[in-house]
Amino acid sequence: MLDFSKFLKYSKPGPRYTSYPTALEFSDSYGYDEYINKIQNQDSSRPLSLYFHLPFCRNACYFCGCNVVFTSKEDKMIRYIEYLKRELKILSQYLDMKREVIQMHFGGGTPTFFSASQLKEIIDEIKSYFPNFVKDAEISCEIDPRHIDEDQMRVMAEAGFNRVSFGIQDFNEKVQQAVHRIQPYDVTKKAMDLARKYNMVSVNVDLIYGLPYQNLETFKETLSLALTLNPDRFAVFNYAHVPWMKKTMRKIDETTLPLPDEKLQIMQYTIDFLTSHGYKMIGMDHFAKPEDELFKAIEKGQLHRNFQGYTTKGGADLIGVGLTSIGEGVDYYAQNYKDMKLYEAAIDEGKLPFERGVVLNEDDQIRQFVIMELMSNFKLDIKRFETLFNVNFKEYFPDAVDELKVFVEEELLIMDENHIECSQTGTLLIRNIAQPFDAYMKKYAKSSKTFSKTV
Repeated sequence: MLDFSKFLKYSKPGPRYTSYPTALEFSDSYGYDEYINKIQNQDSSRPLSLYFHLPFCRNACYFCGCNVVFTSKEDKMIRYIEYLKRELKILSQYLDMKREVIQMHFGGGTPTFFSASQLKEIIDEIKSYFPNFVKDAEISCEIDPRHIDEDQMRVMAEAGFNRVSFGIQDFNEKVQQAVHRIQPYDVTKKAMDLARKYNMVSVNVDLIYGLPYQNLETFKETLSLALTLNPDRFAVFNYAHVPWMKKTMRKIDETTLPLPDEKLQIMQYTIDFLTSHGYKMIGMDHFAKPEDELFKAIEKGQLHRNFQGYTTKGGADLIGVGLTSIGEGVDYYAQNYKDMKLYEAAIDEGKLPFERGVVLNEDDQIRQFVIMELMSNFKLDIKRFETLFNVNFKEYFPDAVDELKVFVEEELLIMDENHIECSQTGTLLIRNIAQPFDAYMKKYAKSSKTFSKTV
């Protein structure tokens, strides 16, 4: 069992490191012309990863931290498709669209809030601009089981989608009511059966612990029910309660949220339960079957992390399309407008809807490599790092090396001249372990309303 007293002292705000620098460092000082210059001059031998944000939902789930537009109006969705098409046309003026595409992801919102015919229209448009999807491209979609039918699944399967992720969060009815998401088991089972019928290579489910009214006993029931669906991967997220950022989270009664020690018990049980049923912990929050490609990648130390989560598809430039989408190149991050009116206005002017971003300097790239290696593979090959960047690790990171000593003393980390590696328990604190390498954390040290808590 975990030493709860040891873990609780590490419960402090910290980034989830889907990027480094984090989105807090994005600004409009990175200008439009500079961004255009970046995408025009990308290395054409590098493959592409595509992200399309389909932002619409009918109702708010109170736990959700995504950028969402709530609507039931068909005309808004038709209008959005037209703007996506126009954005792609503008993008084609600057980006080499003939580059190989190795990954594409539809996120939201609820991508399957769009009808089968609308999804086909979007996909056909994408493929008319990007003709070179590789044979084994990872093509995925986030799906709300309450909004999926056979026609939609057929369209995705015929278009080459091979991975779907179903949001469950929790099967307990009281928890579902508290977070405004009623989703009976039978609805989820029907969606899972559809995915299997249409031969999705990998079917994933998302759970969240730390929601209102959850406790160890109720979450045990959720895990047992989820296991009967036989998913290929589990993502079990620690609920990030950030009501100062997301207004819908203010509807959650904070007195009903489980305390950190209860969350730790849930986390410990989840790890024991899933590993005893054949799953392996992969990266932060994720579990996969041994035959899954993520499992094989982490065994080889080749797992990667980007805004789409964990992937085996490294070395690609990420292009974000749609409202609030984020792109990533070798030395930059770029984000589209979050406000629909501003997004549309940019496209009406014949411009990409780029709002802000950040260019990485040499120090950013060095720290990015270390943080992403730790977040993805729970270890760092120091000698490989020194060869890649031509620096001495301990001389470059004297403060970080010093800060990591407490993790070594508590057997959460092994560190010697050649490598850093988390113990199995240390992997649960990987956000804390990565933080000493973050050059921007000091300015947020006194703020409790910047990041969600790590535990």
